[in-house]
Amino acid sequence: MMKKRLTAILFILGLVLLASCGKTEEAVPELLEPVRGKPDTGVVTRQDFMVTDVYTGAMTPKVTQVYMEGSGTVENFTVWNGKKVKKGDVLTVAQVAGIMSTRKTADLIPMCHPLGLSYATVTFEVDEEACTITAICDATTEGKTGVEMEALTGVSVALLTIYDMCKSVDRRMVMSDIHLVEKTGGKSGDFVF
Repeated sequence: MMKKRLTAILFILGLVLLASCGKTEEAVPELLEPVRGKPDTGVVTRQDFMVTDVYTGAMTPKVTQVYMEGSGTVENFTVWNGKKVKKGDVLTVAQVAGIMSTRKTADLIPMCHPLGLSYATVTFEVDEEACTITAICDATTEGKTGVEMEALTGVSVALLTIYDMCKSVDRRMVMSDIHLVEKTGGKSGDFVF
C-alpha cells in the first residue's frame, strides 16, 4: 500500500516537473488523450484544470461586498442575540471565523488564487421580527484578481459558525440568498447587484 502511494506521488511530481519545463505533451502524450468510453453518452470523461494566469493583469484596487441571510426560530434568535451558548459569544466567534476564512479561501477552493487582503470584515444585521440575521462581508485587495471568492467564503463560514454554535438549541436554521452585492475595480469593471 505504501509502495503504491509513493509511486503515485513520484509519478505526480514527475508530471509537475515535466509541465514546468513545458515537456508534458512530448513526454506522456497518452495522459493527455481523452479517456476512451461510450461516445454517445455525452459524458465528459476528461477535464483540463488550471489556475487562471493573472500575471499580465494590472495591479488595481478591488473592493467587494457580499450578503448572505440566515433565518431560524425564535429560540435560535434568542441565542444569537443573547449570547447564551456554552461555546461563547455567538456573533463574535462567527465574525472572527468569517474574517479568518477570507484569508484561507485559496486553501478551500481549487484554482482560487491566494491573495494578500488589505482589509476584510464581517458584520451582522439582526431582524428581531423576522428572526433573521444577515452576514455582510467587505474585502479589499490591491492585486491582479478580484476578491469575490474571499467575501463569499467569509459570509458562508460566518453563518456556518452560527449554525454550529446554535445547533444544540434548534437545527431548523436556513442559510440562503448568498450573493455578490457590489464589486469595484478590475478588468471586468464595476458590478452592483
